[in-house]
Amino acid sequence: MARRRTLRPDESELWQAVARTARAMHSNGAQILHPEDTTELAKPFAPEETPRAPIAPFRLGERVAGVTPRKPGLIPAKAVPDTAVQMDAKAYGRMTRGKLAPEARIDLHGLTLAEAHPELIRFILNTHAQGFRLVLVITGKGKAKPDHGPIPSRIGALRHQVPQWLRLPPIGGLVLQVAESHAKHGGSGAYYVYLRRAK
Repeated sequence: MARRRTLRPDESELWQAVARTARAMHSNGAQILHPEDTTELAKPFAPEETPRAPIAPFRLGERVAGVTPRKPGLIPAKAVPDTAVQMDAKAYGRMTRGKLAPEARIDLHGLTLAEAHPELIRFILNTHAQGFRLVLVITGKGKAKPDHGPIPSRIGALRHQVPQWLRLPPIGGLVLQVAESHAKHGGSGAYYVYLRRAK
């Protein structure tokens, strides 16, 4: 059996420093000490709390100063992000001012996302094959619906989804430019889609 030796002063000092930071593992509060240690352990370490600034009194429903409330259920976002003009700048200007007449149009208004996506693909493939350059995709502006969920939903799911679909295969390579239409062609409820020249 190994013989126990007494702790040197520097070892005893180190043991005390470690013992002061130790916490009991069991809930019965029993403390385990070195057999030769007769001093009691210090109180368990408790971090100092930093003082916090008092919260100003408020009433429930009171508005926060400097914050403008937004309508519930609305996410203000542009459906078509500002991108560089890919087509001829002069033609783009005429198109966005409503001076160019679309050669074909599709009305997706009222369809679900599952119904609208294949219709849009079919329409773009067919119009590109016929050599059309400017087509109009009508999505509608969307209606405000009661929103009871924790995450606000966008108004006009098609209006926000169609520009994304126009960038994806199989029709993304056929589309040169997407822009919100002029008021006489539907305004924010429709898109001009300028197609690449058929080869």
